[in-house]
Amino acid sequence: MNRGVKFALTLLVMLFIGAVFADFIAPYPYDLQNRSTPYHPPTRIHLFKDGKLSFPYVHLYRLKDPLFKVYEEDKSISCRIRLFVRIEGSLRLFGTDPPCRIHLLGADKLGRDVFSRLLYGARYSVGVGIIGTFVTFFIGALVGGISGYFGGRTDTLIMRLVEVLMSIPTFYLLLSLRAVFPLEMTSGEIFLMIVFILSFLGWAGLARVVRGMVLSIREKEFVLAAKTYGAGTFRILRKHILPNTYYYLIVSATLSIPAYILGEAALSLLGLGIQEPEPSWGNMLSEVRNINVLSSFPWMMSPGIAIFLTVLAFNILGDNLLKKR
Repeated sequence: MNRGVKFALTLLVMLFIGAVFADFIAPYPYDLQNRSTPYHPPTRIHLFKDGKLSFPYVHLYRLKDPLFKVYEEDKSISCRIRLFVRIEGSLRLFGTDPPCRIHLLGADKLGRDVFSRLLYGARYSVGVGIIGTFVTFFIGALVGGISGYFGGRTDTLIMRLVEVLMSIPTFYLLLSLRAVFPLEMTSGEIFLMIVFILSFLGWAGLARVVRGMVLSIREKEFVLAAKTYGAGTFRILRKHILPNTYYYLIVSATLSIPAYILGEAALSLLGLGIQEPEPSWGNMLSEVRNINVLSSFPWMMSPGIAIFLTVLAFNILGDNLLKKR
């Protein structure tokens, strides 16, 4: 296993653990506001006190300039970072005692912790990629397998449908379909709808490729032998033909998940995806569309870096699976 694969796997495992256990790992709830500390900078963690090594601690930050959101450390007040603390009634992996707060990646305009929202947002952003890819590949493999195996009119009808779907501008259709949904939908319902939209748009190309593979596999001796012994059509597809496309499907899936993540991020960035106050990486990025915010508070770009690293990790995995092939 080369370094690239180790990096990708390590990053993805950490991401999945952070998303699944966000209620425990995140130091604050995603919607906990502190209006007195807008755009709080990333908190400095200190390891030395009076020249001696000590337990990690932070200082209280005070807002020095409310107009430009300039903060300074009040070194007269320090708070030790503690493990397994209760914050807002929930057990958290780490935190500090009042009046200090710990913001590993700073805070947004409402004083909400960016690191906490990043972990909670991964549930939606990465969840769309994984669930959407699974649904797409299930439909694409099944439809493509049926089309290639039966051929004739069935193949012609399915392929014409595939060509129609592939000819539609994907992003604009994505916006159009999302726009017809009611505005009062909850974030959970929006999440399911986004998965449905992305899956609806994504299976056509896969079905076309699988159909081509099945056209070749159906002429193999083991398929003819299964027919001779009286195996049914769907048993042949399930046991003998589709398993021979699995390697391609696995490799293609690792390369397709980033597209779903970017699709959800684009919708949420435009305000058509997951709605505030629930976070996704896309709606967190909507705040940095203002260049003044980006230049003054660069930590607000953290969701963009998370998207970049996640897409990179999946692409590295896909490339290495292709090389092994």
